[in-house]
Amino acid sequence: MRPFALVWGGQLVSVVGSALTGFVLAVWVYQVTGSVTQLALVTAANTVPGILLAPVAGVVADRWDRKKIMIIADFAAAVPTAVVAVLYWADQLQVWQLYLTTSCTAAAGVFHSSAYFTLVPKLVPKRHLGRINGLFQVNFAMAAAAPVLGGILLSTLDVDGVLLLDLGTFVLAATALLVTRLPEGATKATEGKAGPRSMLGDLGYAFRYLAGRPGLLWLIGFSALFDLLFAFAEVLIRPLILAFGSPATLGLLMFVGGAGLFAGTLVMTAWGGPRRKVHGSLLFTGIGGLALALHSLAPSALLIAIVAPVFLFTLPIVNGCVMTVFQTKVDSDALGRVTGLARVLWQAATPLGALIAGPLADLVFEPAMRAGGTLAGSVGSLLGTGPGRGIALLYAVIGLLLVLLAIAGSRLRRLRLLEDELPDAVTDDEPTEPAPAR
Repeated sequence: MRPFALVWGGQLVSVVGSALTGFVLAVWVYQVTGSVTQLALVTAANTVPGILLAPVAGVVADRWDRKKIMIIADFAAAVPTAVVAVLYWADQLQVWQLYLTTSCTAAAGVFHSSAYFTLVPKLVPKRHLGRINGLFQVNFAMAAAAPVLGGILLSTLDVDGVLLLDLGTFVLAATALLVTRLPEGATKATEGKAGPRSMLGDLGYAFRYLAGRPGLLWLIGFSALFDLLFAFAEVLIRPLILAFGSPATLGLLMFVGGAGLFAGTLVMTAWGGPRRKVHGSLLFTGIGGLALALHSLAPSALLIAIVAPVFLFTLPIVNGCVMTVFQTKVDSDALGRVTGLARVLWQAATPLGALIAGPLADLVFEPAMRAGGTLAGSVGSLLGTGPGRGIALLYAVIGLLLVLLAIAGSRLRRLRLLEDELPDAVTDDEPTEPAPAR
């Protein structure tokens, strides 16, 4: 476990640094332009590379030395950050330049995350994978908390100071990888199992691999739908709260919700999830759906302070269970390619949800729940009418859809019995002794 702990610690520092940079640059874009559209375009530039390059990054992770991929990706991500720092210091930074630099950083991150995910089963015994995937969610929770720290640093270090801090975290992450001795065979796919050697051949291999394991296909579909519905909730939570509360109330409730997310990561890390990971993912999806639906009952800060942490508590457990199933059921030499295809759907869910949720709330649900709206006399009598109540109704719908998703998943035999029908691809043996530093 020690090699993993060193690698994870370095990557945690880097993730926090990147999240801080993303926050301060978003603030800078909005302050300079006052445009939500410009801000959305920068966000899209951070998302699109993950959708387009995930299959290619998966192939690369299965073909080449994963440790070297991560080191190169760390330095490749640092270069655009350094460019932005120089441009800002010279007072030459423009928003269009961030489209390019953000895309380059995101592209490097795709290759890094693919190599990292495929490396983990080689470093950690199978019985600990659930707990380790809980630690992955700690990275996510720390990134989500970046705005709190970013707001403090922005007032003391300014934008260029935060950028320099981020560059330092890249160096720390790469250094941790360089000095960590990894087990023999952990960093590269075994010869003879890597599949066809052409890029298209490797992608075709991944398709055939999944086609022969329909339970994994159902799990990918389930996770993609979960991510889509979560993206709806993530986009709508701010306008839901601001419809009845102040920005200070929003900040407080976001902090409380983040505490629930962090608690979920700690529980998943200590527990490792239930023995049947698919069942655990379905169960906590249903619990999260109920908590999400309860957001709609009243325009109350106290209500959201109770139900939001419950919903976000379930997120690390759902994601951790799904990740563990892939790491235990997919051959390590095919893990990059298989999850690369899956990530196309998983990562596309976030921008798709954002694109759908806004117009759906503005053009359909909010008008229907105004005084005199089409639903004011029916659903409005239960949830109330006026600003934000259409979003509240949409929250109820999303929550119920999550519950139905969990129920439907439990009725699908291929998904429900995935862990019984598909043999483990990894054993519970301890990893081999570390090789000399490479």
